[in-house]
Amino acid sequence: MSDTNLPAAGASESLAALNERVRYDLECLNLPAKNWVPERSGPDGEKVHDVVVMGGGMCGLVAAFALISGGVRNLRILDRNPPGYEGPWLTYARMKTLRSPKTLPGPALGMGCLTFRAWFEAQFGAMEWERLDKIPRPMWMDYLRWYREVLDLPVENRIEIERIRPEGAYLRLALRGGDEKSILTRRLVMATGREGTGGPRIPEFATALPDHLVAHSSDDLDYGALKGKRVAVVGVGASAVDNAAEALEHGAREVRILVRRKTMPTINKLMGIGSFGFTHGYRSLDEAWRWAIMHYSYMTQTPPPRDSTLRVSRHPNAYFHFGAGVQEARIAGEEIVLTTPRGELRTDFLILGTGFHVAPDARPELAGSADDILLWKHKYTPPRELAHSELGNFPYLAQDFSFIERKPGTAPWLSRIHCFNYAASLTMGKVSGDIPGISKGATWLAGAIAASFYDEDIDAHWQHLRDYDTPELKGDEWRADPWPDENSRLQGEGVTGCDDRDRERLARSPTTDRGLKT
Repeated sequence: MSDTNLPAAGASESLAALNERVRYDLECLNLPAKNWVPERSGPDGEKVHDVVVMGGGMCGLVAAFALISGGVRNLRILDRNPPGYEGPWLTYARMKTLRSPKTLPGPALGMGCLTFRAWFEAQFGAMEWERLDKIPRPMWMDYLRWYREVLDLPVENRIEIERIRPEGAYLRLALRGGDEKSILTRRLVMATGREGTGGPRIPEFATALPDHLVAHSSDDLDYGALKGKRVAVVGVGASAVDNAAEALEHGAREVRILVRRKTMPTINKLMGIGSFGFTHGYRSLDEAWRWAIMHYSYMTQTPPPRDSTLRVSRHPNAYFHFGAGVQEARIAGEEIVLTTPRGELRTDFLILGTGFHVAPDARPELAGSADDILLWKHKYTPPRELAHSELGNFPYLAQDFSFIERKPGTAPWLSRIHCFNYAASLTMGKVSGDIPGISKGATWLAGAIAASFYDEDIDAHWQHLRDYDTPELKGDEWRADPWPDENSRLQGEGVTGCDDRDRERLARSPTTDRGLKT
């Protein structure tokens, strides 16, 4: 099945049946567990949340589900976007279909009824599933909307976290949108996806260009306005190629893709080594191995999907220029003049398909505190041939995805922020943003947060252990019998060793049928 030949939605009762199956399976697994974390209040009686999840996209949803399943119920999920538009799927993502195979369980957290396949087949049937090639991007967002609804995950939309500050044992989150100016939480999970702990990568040559002539691939771009115009796209990753296709399909006069490399990358190296062992083993490797693996992946570069590339190259007015990295950009009248090693190029509009960079100091929430975060460049110095400035800016995380303070004792509160997004990949592997490993990462995250809470609240749990007084036995299930050598002593003192209860018990015993006297 192609993405342009989708089946019509099936009977609603089929999806209703799947919803019942989800509820039944959760009940069989005793999920979600009841809340076990002691309540806390701030100094003035203010409510303290156990966890606030920043982001209601795929990462935020599965992280929250893992926490709630484990009985960490006092949490909130905050997302700055309108309902149903969390994450990139209906905002700046431009591909027709997902790259990941349709069979991956994704955020299902080990439950078959929560997979995309179960959701798809409930509406369209098994035959259509067999015909489906790759998952259409908008359909994936429909699936995530259902996932949120069927699990009753408490996403609050149009609320943005503006600033994170320590306040005693807690974090104070300044908010924009909604009725609250700020809230307190014990832990913050930054489920910010590909944006991670940075933002769009804007090359230096583009910073002086006027806004109406340039856009990043993550911007809200009016492609219709590009009709009849010359467009240049910088980069050859998936986002660059998808944006080039959009411009062509909206009537651009020409689209030229400018590639710094001399040849097109063709092999997705990390896809070739994905396994149960890689997922579980990567984070326990030493720094040298983790750096080498991710450096190799960066240098070989992940190619754009085949379908996305064909979507561009089928247009006769599309051009791929290799060895043409942009060195300089200037304005000449209403034209942009780009200087490359292959000469100058004049164009009407520039799209930066340059991805995202990792730079904690670019996050407004961490303003004034980013320098306190331990980065890989502070922890590990690679061999000269493996030097890479951007990898060095990745946060060096603890095994619970939390930040580590650069100088011990200066900012211990950073350990209460969990970096569950793309920026965790160098430390933890591909388990906090990509579909294949997202459930495993969420399980690790939830387990680690639960363990921390139990340790921090151990006095309360100890007291609960001492106070617990619900009896298993009522007292009528047994009696205290005399010790064997006491029976003869009691008989010598004229006390019978067999009372009425003994006679009644022995009378019911099978041994009386064998001639034993009572």
